[in-house]
Formats: sequence, C-alpha cells, structure tokens
Amino acid sequence: MSGVPQVDVVGVGLNATDTLIPLERFPSPGSKVHYDDRSTQPGGQVATTVVACQTWGLRTRYVGKLGDDEAARLHLDAFRRVGAETQIVTVPGAASLQNVILIGAAGERTVICQRNDRMILQPTDLRREWIVNARVLHLDGHDTAAATLAAGWARAAGIPVVADLDDIYPGIEDLVATIDYLIVSQDFPRRLMHETNPERALRGMQSRYGCRLSAATLGENGVLAWDGKQMIHSAAFRVPAVDTTGAGDIFRAGFIYGLLREWPLDRLLDFSCAAAAMNCMAHGARGGIQPVAAIENLMSTVPRYENEFRAQALD
Repeated sequence: MSGVPQVDVVGVGLNATDTLIPLERFPSPGSKVHYDDRSTQPGGQVATTVVACQTWGLRTRYVGKLGDDEAARLHLDAFRRVGAETQIVTVPGAASLQNVILIGAAGERTVICQRNDRMILQPTDLRREWIVNARVLHLDGHDTAAATLAAGWARAAGIPVVADLDDIYPGIEDLVATIDYLIVSQDFPRRLMHETNPERALRGMQSRYGCRLSAATLGENGVLAWDGKQMIHSAAFRVPAVDTTGAGDIFRAGFIYGLLREWPLDRLLDFSCAAAAMNCMAHGARGGIQPVAAIENLMSTVPRYENEFRAQALD
C-alpha cells in the first residue's frame, strides 16, 4: 500500500469529451437543422461523479483510460483544478473518447457515444492498492471486466461499492452480484429482470443479487429505491432545465456524499435529486455543480414535480 494515499471515493470508469450542440428541434431523418453554438467540455459517468465529490470536499481518486491528445489534457486539467488524484492509463497514439450531445429545447439530451476498443480499461490496467485505499468504490459497467475485478477487491476489503449502470453489457450479472448500492437507469431493471413493473423489478434485483439497495433514476419522476424493507420514491425538483447532461452522474455523487455522512435514505435521495436538478440548470455534465449549501437551499425552497408515478408503479 506504500505511496497510495487513503481517499474517500475511488471511481473506476468512463470519461469522455462532450461536444454539446443545443437545438431548437431534433432533426428528423433526411432533414437539415441549424445550430447557433456548440461547446466542448469534459464529461463521462464516473469522471463527472468524482469531480462533483471532490468539489464538495471529499477526497477522491479517478482511475481511467485516456489517449495522448488534447482531450486528455482537458480532462487532466479538470481533475487538477478540483484537486482530485488520478491514476490514468495512457494509450500512446490514441484519441480519447468523444461524445456528441444534442440538447433539445426543453433540456433533454441525446448522446452519441464513441466506441474504441483501445480505450477499454482492462483488468490488467488496475492495481489493487488504488481500490482498497478508499472508503467507497464507484463504477459504471462500461468496462465490465475491469469493473468486476475492482468491485471484487473492494468487497473483499469491506469497502462498499456504488454502481451507475445503464446498459446490459456482456458479463453484467457477474458485476451486479458485487454491488452494494445499485443505482441504475430507468429501463435497466426492466431489461435485466424482464419485468415491466418498476417496483417488482427493483425488489427482484435486490433479492436476486443481494445488494443493500436497488434504485432507478427516473428523470422528472425522480428516483425509486428499495432497501429490502421499504420502497421510497423521491420526486424531482421543479427547476428550469436547460440541459440534462450529467444529471445522473451528479445524482450518484450526491448519493455517495450522503452515504459517507450516514444520512437516512430519504434525506440522501432528496439531496441527490436536488444536486442533479441544479446541474440541469446549466449546460454540460459538470456545468451546474453547486456548493452543498446551495443544494440544501434548493431542497428547502423549490417545489417538487407532482406526478402519479407511485400510483402507476403499483398497478
């Protein structure tokens, strides 16, 4: 363990450079649409969560893969600015991953993700001491084999594992079996469990894989979570959204922040929803990361979306 400092959060997973293009309307096939502006910003699921956690005062380490291009320098500068430690595997002669994100008039985003096998984080890229010298491990399922190895090391060391999963990658069930706090996208439980009812799907995931918590983020419907005893629905906050890019990543950061402070589940989920809502009021995956005090003020002053989600979920 010599030379590897203890941190609060270690994140293993995706980074990407996002090219953001706001549009008045989404293009139909064969059409031509105009845009006024575009911007390029650092993003990526785990990388963004790590930056938010560090911004809020947690000590963090990011483990991931980058090329040796200008995009890599953009990411490294972003980590340095907030003070996050990095353990980067650099691929000589390779370009870092790039996303194109189309943003609709109501803030909804469509992500076009690049695939590059050279940029897959491999199990052999990892060192155990990067993982076990932390209080929490956070990961996504994109580089599934490396994520599963990291989660196994964390589990063996008694370190809780938080996951942000949004797709059924090959080997995903082996990974899910190592997760303590499973926070997934809206469609993930249905696809994994072959169950259309969200509450039954979350109960089934928690029972089958033995996680402490199974939860699904639901956009403007907030989040639904099952801890084996109670089902909690936390409604989203009603804010003027301009870009939903990164909302889920910031939600997970809020969850980790509250988890390390041992908050009760309902407060933890409310804080996570509020942090995500604030991020939606600015462009980019990290454009709306705000101080903890500002997030707590939003929680106490901004109304929630009124919806019938729970009633529908129970049908």
